[in-house]
Amino acid sequence: MFGTVLTIIGALLHIYVFWRASSVPFLRRRVRPKKIAGIGLVLWAFFVVSRIIGHGEAGAAASVLELLSMTWLASLFLACVCLVATELLTGFGFLLPRQAPVLRGWALVAGAGLSAFAVIQGVRPPTVQSYEIQVAGLPPELNGTVLVAMSDLHLGSLLGEKWLNGRVAQVQALRPDLVVLLGDVFEGHGPPRGQFLAGLNRVSAPLGVWAVPGNHESWGTRDGESPFTGQPNIQILQNRWVEVRPGLVLAGVEDLTAAARAGRENGLVERALAGRPPGATILLSHTPWQTDVAAEHGVALMLCGHTHAGQIWPLGYVIRIRYPLLEGRYEMGGMTVVVCRGTGTWGPRMRLWRPGEIMLVTLLAKKD
Repeated sequence: MFGTVLTIIGALLHIYVFWRASSVPFLRRRVRPKKIAGIGLVLWAFFVVSRIIGHGEAGAAASVLELLSMTWLASLFLACVCLVATELLTGFGFLLPRQAPVLRGWALVAGAGLSAFAVIQGVRPPTVQSYEIQVAGLPPELNGTVLVAMSDLHLGSLLGEKWLNGRVAQVQALRPDLVVLLGDVFEGHGPPRGQFLAGLNRVSAPLGVWAVPGNHESWGTRDGESPFTGQPNIQILQNRWVEVRPGLVLAGVEDLTAAARAGRENGLVERALAGRPPGATILLSHTPWQTDVAAEHGVALMLCGHTHAGQIWPLGYVIRIRYPLLEGRYEMGGMTVVVCRGTGTWGPRMRLWRPGEIMLVTLLAKKD
């Protein structure tokens, strides 16, 4: 279903962008409109075929095809955004009929520029975003505990072993006491590659490395089994809690977006927190939902991912409709919520104004 929707969106973007491109004077003087339409049709066919081959196969050639197809789609989207801006400015060509075609040409140039900048931002290493958070119930002896969180690595055909090794080095350089993975660690085209698991198992911290599943973790696995099952250094928290130190409880819930699609999201947060001992509680949830439930049950800090903060502006405005907590820090009901922008990328290796991040959270004992 998703592939069908993406193909339809791709077709609409090609139709609109190439239709408007055919009215640009610079292009019309050099290329006939029918030829422009033919180029658009060929590129749409390339997008469809490349995505099918690249998404379903393994190997370097498939990875290149998927990279090209998704980068092209995102570039078309940014061109469309710039063209729509000119439509609004010119009243869809009715208010400024002579200037509108020229402005459409500049819109295409602007779209190309934004796309190039988005590629640069997308391939850069994620930044380290630091937070100092007072945590209710944290014992004084745990004051200053350093937690490092990564979310949405999307390891797969586009983000491979070399990229992962760089992230492992970044995390270990921060000398964390505790490391958490907030879901969508793997892209989910199939079972995770052995080198990915080997790389992740090199992450270490005195209080352990803990993970919660994301929606992508359920793809390409057998019977919903976690890809972390049997891994020596990474422990999965799915609808359960663990006391990592006396007075510090770490709880994790399965992905609420995937659970909602199956109609069984209610009660999962309560289940993950049930029967825990007193002290400070940190809840890990891939999807930033049910924060009110977590706050009502005494959670001090909730860490989430999933949204990518939109990844490519202005998609964040649309994503915020379904996920109001889009990125960064929020205070609600006496609880702090922090939503990671994502460490990797999904789809194109592109980000626009929303750089990837690794979160460095220093836990502070809350003063009375």
